[in-house]
Amino acid sequence: MTDIELDEIMVHSWPMVLRRVMSEETDEWLKGFVRSIARHGKRAAWRPTEKQAQIMRRLVSELGTAPDDVSLIED
Repeated sequence: MTDIELDEIMVHSWPMVLRRVMSEETDEWLKGFVRSIARHGKRAAWRPTEKQAQIMRRLVSELGTAPDDVSLIED
């Protein structure tokens, strides 16, 4: 994972992933993983392992980056 990709995920996508995982009824391992990545991501020198990076990419692609309840046009 490049530095730019990591920064983009941690700044733009990870907060949404964290909120969605914590609000849904998911397994405790997944909740612990997303919290752990959020904690580690605050350290400037931290880099995800290859396995962590794969899981992060999968979660971002599965959960998306836009909120589900956004309405761009008012009814």
